[in-house]
Amino acid sequence: MASISSLPTMFPRIVGPNCLKYVQEVITGGLKVNMAERFEKAFAETLGVKHCVTTPGCTSALAALASALSFEPGDEVIVSPITDFGTIQGLCLENYIPVFADTEPGTVNVSAETISECITDRTRAILVVHKTGLVCDMDPINELARKHNLFVYEDACQAAFSEYKGRLVGTLADAAGFSFDPEKTMGSDIGGCVVTNSDELASRMRFIAHDRGAEWIPGYGRYHHEMGFSYRMPECTAAICLGQLEVIGEHAMHRDRIARILWPLLAEIPGITPLPISDNVTLFSCWMVGFHMDPEHFHCTAEELSQQLADGGIPGAGTARYYLMPEALAFLRKRAESRSHQFAMPPASRTYDYSADTCPNAKAYLGNFVRWASIGEKYRPEHCELVADIVRSVADRNRI
Repeated sequence: MASISSLPTMFPRIVGPNCLKYVQEVITGGLKVNMAERFEKAFAETLGVKHCVTTPGCTSALAALASALSFEPGDEVIVSPITDFGTIQGLCLENYIPVFADTEPGTVNVSAETISECITDRTRAILVVHKTGLVCDMDPINELARKHNLFVYEDACQAAFSEYKGRLVGTLADAAGFSFDPEKTMGSDIGGCVVTNSDELASRMRFIAHDRGAEWIPGYGRYHHEMGFSYRMPECTAAICLGQLEVIGEHAMHRDRIARILWPLLAEIPGITPLPISDNVTLFSCWMVGFHMDPEHFHCTAEELSQQLADGGIPGAGTARYYLMPEALAFLRKRAESRSHQFAMPPASRTYDYSADTCPNAKAYLGNFVRWASIGEKYRPEHCELVADIVRSVADRNRI
């Protein structure tokens, strides 16, 4: 049995020791310290990429990237069906058409096999989501993309500093978006960024996201060639991000160690199957704990089980059906049904359907998926034992 009586909560977060120092620099510098540029340089160097373009948040990062890609309305981007609205908001703003590939059975991520079924002559890009910190199998996905001349980018918002075959997330495709929201692995007060090795893409992102699509003309001022955005990261946010970057390596390794202790303990409980950690995931910067409950073992629903887990002492335990984007995006379904916006023909070349049934693997998995807040920097092995004790007790109480 575990030797402790309660589990740590996510907040207050443990932050890097220099965070306050860097924020103080911004204040004492009269708000003229270019902390965002310092963070961009440091983050790019840490990942080993050429460019980092900071934004106020992860949704704006992916939106700015979508705008910079300059596809045509009605062009298709294949994306995971299990994700957050922030992943696809930019696609909808640009009037691209999200096409949701199904997940692999028994997990929350897409694969080359599920993506390949969705490719058409209007497909322009693949947006992979490394859900919960588990990395998609990227080598086959990139090979598939090369075959069809498709742009590939990563939603790494839940997977900062996870590794795939020893390579850091964010370096596995043409570009990647990150989140620094307070609950994320490398949490600041908010914030996001895009990384890439493409000089052209980075320059265009800065033009769209920082310069508002405008050229400065001497004697005139700003001349707006395109509709752009003022998506600049606040300086104090950048200061906290810089301080957090100094400790994220240690924190990510700690999360990996804890996850690899906890997962086998959960797997020992009949009817409980934790999210599979592929051998390709050489470092699991775990953001969310999740497992599938086999309904044949229990007389309760996933919602009831998760509520009992929360009542039993697991903070934030709940279900995640809202992550199923084909079902959750009512506005997109209405657009498709009425053939308005990007779904008018033209620019669309065919009709589209958005519902849970279009991604049966994802629907089936999320229907019995239980998750809770991150196993953060405060977790120790004895906390893993307590989690397993709580899950086992609740499972046994509901067992058929």
